[in-house]
Amino acid sequence: MEHLLDTHSFLWFINGDEQLSEKAKIAIQDPDATKYVSIVSFWEIAIKLSLGKIKLDMAYQDLQQHVSVNGFEILPITFEHTIELTTLDFHHRDPFDRIIIAQALIEKLVLITKDSIFDKYNNLKLLW
Repeated sequence: MEHLLDTHSFLWFINGDEQLSEKAKIAIQDPDATKYVSIVSFWEIAIKLSLGKIKLDMAYQDLQQHVSVNGFEILPITFEHTIELTTLDFHHRDPFDRIIIAQALIEKLVLITKDSIFDKYNNLKLLW
């Protein structure tokens, strides 16, 4: 199984946050699964950190170590992902979430997210 973690799922997992569902935690810890974190998640974290909208319990650069230690792969943004954005319904206006949705659709990944508005997107496979 191949999964893409939404930004909050990634942060909750590396922080051991109780908000992460048990089902999501099991999927992320599965050694046979391929787990991706979008580069856009790091962009989102960096912007929100610089604006004071979030706080991290670690230095920002330590996130890279968590990617490595947990066996995550960083998913780059491709031109195909941006093409998908041109046809994506506007159920959700957050630009970070929209590119993550587009990536999950194009790459046929199961998106691990708590965000219930993602249910409105056809063909998007979700896990929570």
